[in-house]
Amino acid sequence: MRASIEVADIFRAAGAAYRRAHAGHLSLPQLKVMSAVENCRTAALGGHVEACEDCGQWRIAYNSCRNRHCPKIP
Repeated sequence: MRASIEVADIFRAAGAAYRRAHAGHLSLPQLKVMSAVENCRTAALGGHVEACEDCGQWRIAYNSCRNRHCPKIP
């Protein structure tokens, strides 16, 4: 099975180079969306700990960017 690639992965890998190559041609709202998607569900936006009451297992869940253009489901 192939690993899925998300828009955020592409933005993180090539976003800075794309912004440099297109400097002056991207609007401020476009730059803000790119930044929000890059940071979505990462430590940059904070998070919380989810714990199972039955087994005690826990995991860190990072917060969503909540941007309406983000392809991640909130």
